[in-house]
Amino acid sequence: MDKVAVLIAAGSGMGANAAKKLSKDGFKIAVMSSSDKAIKLSNSLNGIGFVGSNQNIKDIKKFINSVLKKWGRIDVLVNSAGHGPKGEILEITDENWFKGMEIYFLNVVRAIRFVTPIMKKQKNGSIINISTYAVFEPEKSFPTSGIMRAAMSSFIKIYSNEYAKYNIRINNILPGFINSLSTKKEFQKRIPLKRIGRVEEISSVVSLLASKDGSYITGQNIRVDGGITKSV
Repeated sequence: MDKVAVLIAAGSGMGANAAKKLSKDGFKIAVMSSSDKAIKLSNSLNGIGFVGSNQNIKDIKKFINSVLKKWGRIDVLVNSAGHGPKGEILEITDENWFKGMEIYFLNVVRAIRFVTPIMKKQKNGSIINISTYAVFEPEKSFPTSGIMRAAMSSFIKIYSNEYAKYNIRINNILPGFINSLSTKKEFQKRIPLKRIGRVEEISSVVSLLASKDGSYITGQNIRVDGGITKSV
C-alpha cells in the first residue's frame, strides 16, 4: 500500500527539500504553498500541488480533501511556515501578535484538526512541525516566531498524550540557522559547529520521524541547530 505525505507551506526551503526526501523514501507527495512553487514541485514528484494559504481554513480543508479523493489516506503531515512580524518587543502591535499566532501556531492546529480523524481511523500517523531553536532560547531578532512556537511545543505535549493510543505521533523539529535562508555572520559565529546547517540535515530528521525507525518518538522537540542552544 502506498503511503501518503502531505506538506503545508512547503513550496521552497526546508519544506520543499523534505518533500523531495519523502518522495525518495517512497511516499506519495502532496504539497501546498501560497505560490505556484507547490505546483512545480509536485509536478516534479508526480504528486499533488495546491496553491493556498495555511492561514485559510477553507484552503486547508480543500487541499486535504483533494488528497483523500485521490489516494484515500494520509500517513504523514509536515507543517512548515513563512515569516512573521518582527520588531522591538514592546513595539509589536496587537495586530502583529495575532498575525504571528496565525503564521506560527494556528496554521498547525488547523491542519492537525483535519488530519487527526483520518489518522485515527487508520490507527497510524506521524505529524511533523518545522519550528525553531528559539523555542528554548528566545531571540529578540524574531520574537513572534519564538513565542508562538513555544505555544506549539506545549500543544504537541498535550496532543501526543491524547492521541498516542491511536498510534498517532507528533513532534517538532527545531532547526538552527539553515542554508535556505540568508544568515547574518554574527549568528554564524555563535554556532559551535561553525557553519550553517543544510536543508538536507532537516529533511533527514523528517524522514526518520515519518518512518518505522522513528515509531517510538512522540511529543518531542528535536533540536537540529549545530549546538547553538545552550540549555539542557
